[in-house]
Amino acid sequence: MRPDPIPSTREAEARSELAWRSINAIRALSMDAVEQAQSGHPGTPMALAPAGYVLWSRFLRHNPGNPEWPDRDRFVLSCGHASMLLYSLLYLSGYDLSLEDIRSFRQWGSRTPGVETTTGPLGQGFANAVGMAIAERFLADHFNRPDHTIVDHRVWAFASDGDLMEGVASEAASIAGHLRLGKLTVMYDDNHITIDGDTALTFSEDVSRRFEAYGWQVQKVGDGNDLAAIAAAFESARAETTRPSLVVLRTVIADPAPTKRNTAEAHGAPLGAEEVRRTKEIMGWPLEPKFFVPDDVLAHWRGAVARGAELEGSWQKHYEGYASAHPALAAELQRWLAGQLPDGWDHELPVVSPAAGALATRQASGLALQAIASAIPNLVGGSADLGGSTGTTLKQGGVFGPASTGRTFHWGVREHGMAACLNGMAAHGGLRPFGSTFLIFSDYMKPAIRLAAIMRLPVIYIGTHDSIGLGEDGPTHQPIEHLAMLRAIPNLVTLRPADATETIEAWRVAIERREGPTMLVLSRQKLPVLDRKSPAVAEGVRRGAYVLLDPPGPGSVDAIVIATGSEVGAALEAARQLHAGGVRVRVVSMPSWELFATQSGSYRDQILPPAVRARVAVEAAGPMGWSRWTTDDGVMLGIERFGASAPAERLFQEFELTPDHIVRTVKRLLPHREGK
Repeated sequence: MRPDPIPSTREAEARSELAWRSINAIRALSMDAVEQAQSGHPGTPMALAPAGYVLWSRFLRHNPGNPEWPDRDRFVLSCGHASMLLYSLLYLSGYDLSLEDIRSFRQWGSRTPGVETTTGPLGQGFANAVGMAIAERFLADHFNRPDHTIVDHRVWAFASDGDLMEGVASEAASIAGHLRLGKLTVMYDDNHITIDGDTALTFSEDVSRRFEAYGWQVQKVGDGNDLAAIAAAFESARAETTRPSLVVLRTVIADPAPTKRNTAEAHGAPLGAEEVRRTKEIMGWPLEPKFFVPDDVLAHWRGAVARGAELEGSWQKHYEGYASAHPALAAELQRWLAGQLPDGWDHELPVVSPAAGALATRQASGLALQAIASAIPNLVGGSADLGGSTGTTLKQGGVFGPASTGRTFHWGVREHGMAACLNGMAAHGGLRPFGSTFLIFSDYMKPAIRLAAIMRLPVIYIGTHDSIGLGEDGPTHQPIEHLAMLRAIPNLVTLRPADATETIEAWRVAIERREGPTMLVLSRQKLPVLDRKSPAVAEGVRRGAYVLLDPPGPGSVDAIVIATGSEVGAALEAARQLHAGGVRVRVVSMPSWELFATQSGSYRDQILPPAVRARVAVEAAGPMGWSRWTTDDGVMLGIERFGASAPAERLFQEFELTPDHIVRTVKRLLPHREGK
């Protein structure tokens, strides 16, 4: 058991003894849980136990009795592989996580709370923490008043070598330094070990100088067991108000294990029963029972419950004074935190008629966004250096910058960082974030989109320039496989509207959706505003698919053409030609597979009658997955190679996404109609 810095009194010695036993409780729980599961990462929780103890016992403002306290500090364990550090801290501090839950680590049905955010893929938690710090500053600027500071908390994150190697962390660190996020502190666990061995294999940069260049305050602590030095660094970080802070902490992985400390073997595998036994002996820890925590140690840790209740109680009294002095602001804060929409928020959504002429769906999206933003003041966002192209620069509320706290965000050319920061903003609570880029660059965003879907965060992503219809920029910018990739992500709703009317309704769906992220997929090229005879478009978009055109007069349907986005117009023209030739074709607009799949079987059969097997799907994208809707008897007209550089009209002709080709395909599926 390593002693604390030299104590001067018996009382200090007793405190130091209890502190180290409290630290070793984390180490013992982490070793036992990983050993029992025969899966996990014991080394990093052991190395970070001292820093975790210092932060959670002395600096982190939190209340185990109410994890949802709005003004709590946020803690992000970006190195999610070290999850047993977090689970140990939660259990010991008195959160609703039992010792039995710890025993069930990594087993079916076990509880694995991410608390503030779900990490794992390295770098994501780092960027989430940046997003949380952004949210805190926005809310503080909006709600605090000279007589009442009601939003005032910090974001603390632990990150690893692997986090800092990932590009998303670099993107987020760069924007955090630029924005001068003074309430963000990241502790970098500089243990020199990755799965493959020493970091010297791949990582020789000077991290401190890199972060100084980003505009961060940087401190170094040379010993991960030096509690006083760790506390001093955290204190200095807390005092820094104009820059984010990085604390570079040199630790020894798996300390104090006798043979596996400072080895890659301790990174991602159990230590082994013998190594666990010898480590517990070094710590002076009982070998049995497993998962043992002494009563006095647990009581010491559980002091966080009373401290947390006192902290929140003090804040609550302050909030009551705030609510009395500023009742309208207090009510607004509660609505924002609850995710409630203002009454009548959608009353000013535009209505676009066919007489308005052709309009790109990205342009229609911009019209809807401006109207929604005027009604929902906590709708915030922007683009990855493409605001003019994606139509997402808000006309009101100013810009969020180093010295300003507005509603429009300029993320720079940082698509991955943007998406991960949006997740942090949403996870923080109080804001409704959106972010935009060209659909092709959803490749760069996919890991963050997937995590938003896992966490069910209501982030809105906007991907414009959605197909070969963007034209001359060519195959590098023409998304082919991206819709299939996005549709494969569980709990993500993707909407590809056919015209301005569907686009406005798609925004309504996205805003009202709270159970997960939404991707709006929009055209660069102008599309006609469809002349609709039925007012059912709103319900149709909400349900994912609906009948846009049926054959005239009574009688059954011979074939169904299903289309999305810009190809709906071609499908309608083809249907009219077929109707003129006596072929009874139905056109179905299907802006969202996911929403349609959740409808009742009776509704799906009403739109796509099972007896009608002659089906043609039309979409300027890869065909993967379309057989779900066309059946094996149908055909999907899509794109199975990369695009090309040419005007959009020529590309659609070359790729045979035209009314004439749709007509020929339908007739081919109906041999008795061939030649008519």
